[in-house]
Amino acid sequence: MSEYLSFLLGIIPLIAMIVMILKIKTPIHYAVIISLMITLIIAGIFWKTPLQNLSMSTLYGASKGLWPIIIVILGAIYSYNLMLKTGSMDVLKNVLANISDDKRIQILLISWCFGGFLEAAAGYGTAVAIPIGILIALGFNPLKAAIASLVANTVPTAFGAVGIPVSILAEQTGLPVRELSSMIIIQLSLFNILLPFVIVAIAGGGIKAIKGVFFITLMCGISTLIPQYFVATYLGAELPAFAGSLVSLLVTIFLAKRYKKPAAEQGEPTEKNQQHYSGSALIRASAIYLLTFLFILLCSPLFPTIKNTVGQVSSVIPYALNDAHILKLKIEWLSTPGVLIIIATFIGGIIQGAKISTLFSVLWSTVVQLKNSIIAITAIVAMATVMDTSGMIGDIANTLVSVTGTGYIFIAPVIGALGTFVTGSDTNSNVLFGKLQTSAATQLGIDPILLAAANTAGATGGKMISPQSIAIAVSATRMDGQGSAIMSGTLKYCAIYIVILGLKIGAMYYLFHL
Repeated sequence: MSEYLSFLLGIIPLIAMIVMILKIKTPIHYAVIISLMITLIIAGIFWKTPLQNLSMSTLYGASKGLWPIIIVILGAIYSYNLMLKTGSMDVLKNVLANISDDKRIQILLISWCFGGFLEAAAGYGTAVAIPIGILIALGFNPLKAAIASLVANTVPTAFGAVGIPVSILAEQTGLPVRELSSMIIIQLSLFNILLPFVIVAIAGGGIKAIKGVFFITLMCGISTLIPQYFVATYLGAELPAFAGSLVSLLVTIFLAKRYKKPAAEQGEPTEKNQQHYSGSALIRASAIYLLTFLFILLCSPLFPTIKNTVGQVSSVIPYALNDAHILKLKIEWLSTPGVLIIIATFIGGIIQGAKISTLFSVLWSTVVQLKNSIIAITAIVAMATVMDTSGMIGDIANTLVSVTGTGYIFIAPVIGALGTFVTGSDTNSNVLFGKLQTSAATQLGIDPILLAAANTAGATGGKMISPQSIAIAVSATRMDGQGSAIMSGTLKYCAIYIVILGLKIGAMYYLFHL
């Protein structure tokens, strides 16, 4: 089979999935299942992959989708749903809304800082829907609120839902998670600084809106970047977005309390819901997230004794592709972030006054809520596994590299952005294309960490224009039928984002090799 024919056959499942999702409007879980079937047929007929290999690869991928990916998403959304039930999320919303009446500062606090925290803790669209709702309640134009929140929900998504995109990328590629995390932060560092200014300009109607809040905006970005880098470098993927959003939130609040807006810049006042809470009420409202942060920190490399002890409670499930090749899935029953989030949610929920029956009913309703996502994720990981073990991904990578040469480095982020655009998920983009990027790196003879990280970095840009994100924004703004207006508003930012990112990654490679 020729190189170009293998490339065309290999991308058929991906093309089919794109067409079904974007053109035929097939629900994602159905589209992925059909694409998996197509992958199995092509791998069996044209790559001569044995039936045992195909079946075991599918089972291994589906199991890997359930653990650790789905368990983390389940824990994240469960914690969020329970906080809605107990009213704790309303407390956090009101506290943020009362800090400043300057729209520019409010949008930093709510879309960037709080949105980043929601992405770190829950992901799955909460970091778009919740900030938009708060901003509209404060008097923001719905379209501006939607565009600003979508632009803000980019950089944090690399480490969203307790770092699951990077953790899964590390598992898929066999690369060290801390080195990957650090490289992703470096690649995205410029956007941590620039995007707060973009958000302020969106809220204020232009670049002139930055006047008067330049220092606060700059510090908002810097205070996100620095803790992210150190946490990613020394602890790994689970906590960078948590640390960055929390430190940025505290720094921005500190500066906002001391900011006096000149009379000439007063502009249109925003509505404020003046409610005051005691320290104990704030701690109670934050209990689930505080415990989540604490438990994940204790099970991180910072505390190796605890990490090793809880890590021993594990099982290994073998999947024999053939006599010589066995895939092994390790399930850590206590130390995986999903389990830690669920434990934190149970304890925190009790602190917030939830009954035991409520804890279980909300958990079950969350499982039901996620049923289509569970199907989609297990199928897409299975599909990526089959493409990998059959050799399809390797052949696709070989062709791409032979056609583009070292120029592939500049377009690597576009591959990641495409994955998120189609699937709506950084995690799924890494599952689909992580191995492709490392295969391309091998062909080019460069560090695979650079291109694997580029996939995640590019995926963050695709997030702001993915149909799923746009649909969430439409629902949150109640701008039915206005999805195209929201997408056209974010498209220019996405294009600039990906171009800058590609140029930066290319420059990093060439400067490193000079």
